[in-house]
Amino acid sequence: MPNVKPVSDLSNYQEVLRDVAVGKPVFLTKNNRCRYAIVDVGDYNNTEAMLKLISELAKGEDSAKGKGYINLSEVEALLEIENT
Repeated sequence: MPNVKPVSDLSNYQEVLRDVAVGKPVFLTKNNRCRYAIVDVGDYNNTEAMLKLISELAKGEDSAKGKGYINLSEVEALLEIENT
């Protein structure tokens, strides 16, 4: 179950931060609507890395669609890998 607190609870921010853990963000509400999320820095870094990876994969897919795909033997040749 998500940990949801009103933003006014930040007046005692140490208690709010104590509830933040890896995989367990704290969501803050303002005017009864979820507005903010406090996440563990490890989760934040993982999210950033995942977004960058997805972006790079999308670029690769777009390139492949525009320039064409190459087969496995062409990849091995480019990487100078011998097929065993």
